[in-house]
Amino acid sequence: MKRSSIIYLSTIGLLLGVIAVMAYVFLIAGKTTVTAEDPRRAIELEPPERALVLSEMRGFLIAVHKITDAAVRNDANAIAAAAKPMGMAAAGGVSPALMTKLPLEFKQLGHSVHRDFDRIALDAEAMGDTRHALTQLGETLGKCVACHAAYQLIAPDTTQLMGIKAGGS
Repeated sequence: MKRSSIIYLSTIGLLLGVIAVMAYVFLIAGKTTVTAEDPRRAIELEPPERALVLSEMRGFLIAVHKITDAAVRNDANAIAAAAKPMGMAAAGGVSPALMTKLPLEFKQLGHSVHRDFDRIALDAEAMGDTRHALTQLGETLGKCVACHAAYQLIAPDTTQLMGIKAGGS
């Protein structure tokens, strides 16, 4: 084998290794810590990043309120109107830097909830069945509960105040 072929194959191998590590860090690992006092994984975010994630969660909660209110009034159109803005269209705008800090399961749950809101909106428009929308919403809220049971959002300086040790994902 020629020396140039060996160098070429070595370079490709090295690049594939770098891509694999970057994919792991960006897509899977995230940046989390754990404590003995709180079994949830702490996701360390800078204050603006934390504010963005919490704002999105408040948006979900506002939509849940509007959907339940509309269901009580048997108003499928209002359910669709409340759910639609929280669908996948609302999932954009997250910086790559923030995405690298979020564990894969957290990202999967978040996107799943956005897809659920899309489905609630589409089904409410197509079926007009408010009870079905409430059933779907109950399933979605189960994902919210699971996420909040597994994770907490903290600022990096909070880890030193709380005595948190790095844990990995």
